[in-house]
Amino acid sequence: MSKRQKITLFRILASVAVCVFPMVLPLGDPLRLAVFLAAYLLVGGDVLWEALTGILHGQIFDENFLMALATVGAFLLGDYLEAMAVMVFYQVGELFQSYAVGKSRKSIAQLMDIRPDYAVLLREGQELRVDPEEVQVGDSIIVRPGERIPLDGVILAGHSSMDTSALTGESLPRDAVPGQEVISGCINLTGILTIEVTKEFGESTVAKILDLVENASSKKANVENFITKFARYYTPTVVIAAVLLALSLPLLIPGMALGESVRRALSFLVVSCPCALVISIPLSFFGGIGGASKCGVLIKGSNYMEALARAEAVVFDKTGTLTKGAFAVTGVYPAPGIEQKTLLELAAHGENYSNHPISRSILAAYGKAVDQDRIGSVEEVPGKGLIATVDGHRLYAGNDKLMELAGVAYSSPDAVGTVVHLAHEGRYLGCIAIADQIKEDAKYAVSALRAAGVRKTVMLTGDADAIGRKVAGDLGLDEVYTQLLPADKVERMESILSSASEKGTVVFVGDGINDAPVLARADVGIAMGGLGSDAAIEAADVVIMTDEPSQVATAIKISKKTLAIAWQNIVFALGVKVVVLILSAIGMASMWAAVFADVGVSVIAILNAIRALSVKNL
Repeated sequence: MSKRQKITLFRILASVAVCVFPMVLPLGDPLRLAVFLAAYLLVGGDVLWEALTGILHGQIFDENFLMALATVGAFLLGDYLEAMAVMVFYQVGELFQSYAVGKSRKSIAQLMDIRPDYAVLLREGQELRVDPEEVQVGDSIIVRPGERIPLDGVILAGHSSMDTSALTGESLPRDAVPGQEVISGCINLTGILTIEVTKEFGESTVAKILDLVENASSKKANVENFITKFARYYTPTVVIAAVLLALSLPLLIPGMALGESVRRALSFLVVSCPCALVISIPLSFFGGIGGASKCGVLIKGSNYMEALARAEAVVFDKTGTLTKGAFAVTGVYPAPGIEQKTLLELAAHGENYSNHPISRSILAAYGKAVDQDRIGSVEEVPGKGLIATVDGHRLYAGNDKLMELAGVAYSSPDAVGTVVHLAHEGRYLGCIAIADQIKEDAKYAVSALRAAGVRKTVMLTGDADAIGRKVAGDLGLDEVYTQLLPADKVERMESILSSASEKGTVVFVGDGINDAPVLARADVGIAMGGLGSDAAIEAADVVIMTDEPSQVATAIKISKKTLAIAWQNIVFALGVKVVVLILSAIGMASMWAAVFADVGVSVIAILNAIRALSVKNL
């Protein structure tokens, strides 16, 4: 509990304690009034001050004005205990609100802690502690164990493990080795790292994340905008209605005293306070954004949560989104008389000096040290492959065209992806199939989306038709469109948008720079932020820091849960208020009932809104 919350709680308890004296001791009217007034000022002095300040600034009709008007009126009518009860319970409601906001801000605050305080700059052999904003691209920085990585860069020296939980929600640390890219905001756990800075602080991952979080609450959902406009007209309307009620009841009901009609009007005012709506609805969305951030999903505004909750179709890019964007050996097919390990060993030695992703994947599959003494000359054949001397013999490793160049008869396996054929001294040795790997959770992501109520899943890719259709078939996607240029993707997205229902929305998930136009065109654009391009993250409305496609379903589920909570609060608060307003007008509801209809409903709505912060049992 914060210091301010403790002070509020002390004032509430102290004022209640003071009120006990005139209730148990036989005090005269002047002394009784003085004691109740002291207790009232102790607990409600700030409310009176805020109401007076609002009046002086022309902002009259707010909850402080309503509370001040109702309680001061009750004092003038001699209903001291009722006036105290209204103010005490109002402050209890404010305390609950403060606690709820603090709880929902906690996960956001954890994100804000990723902002680095300093960077250790390495300059001419000297270590200088400077502000991260002073570091330039190309500078080298030192990060010791326990320190937060201040800027994006590439590891020059050192081995370590990194805690990325603040950015991705992942509890397991990641290894950090020379040549690897690292992003700001992570914590270095074990070794000392020397990092070459690749982005200035303003363009770094941590700066962009902080900017997203800080600005998320500025983009309101339609529900929030409705409540804001509703409260703007609702509050002055009920004040006028209360005044008319107080003046008209004695005229309409013979024998009714003016004091009784004013008492009913005051109860009417207490009930009418829109606290439950004005507080709990934004709190619901704020809690939802905080809950999503716990999972490594950054939502740039509550308007995007509302759109996600109505998601009807989800469109995926393939490479880097549903697949890892990295080649791997998927099959080794030796010719008769050749063993698999022999084929892979020769291929690894032949591809050893190439930096092509296909060559790197073959070396990774081989998984052993290459004996470079066995390798002689290496000749690249553009568009076909390479010819290397291995063990004193010419080894051909490449595509169909290279085999034709070598004059070797070959056969291709029934495998989707890139096929590398190998021939040795005019003899065909076999082939190795290489393809982009599907992400581990991609298939689950598609089934989770269906469970979340998404009607259609689509894949748009610039890859070959056979590869695209194979991936789509393995994942169980509804539709797939292949061999698309960036402009073609936008055109296809337009078609999907036009076929959506009036209230349904279309979500696009991508990671590459060529996805930025489609991300911007979709109703909701989601970028894979961990490895995604800056352009994609800028254009997106939601950023998934874990690079897991299954988090799309998580974002949709959190959004639906948040919107449901917001509407529950609206229906509950308005329903109770309408009933008690009518009962107050006809004299069947006391000031105590009015207190429940205001503060009680507010507390219940706020507690309900806190549920949006929880990501369990989605």
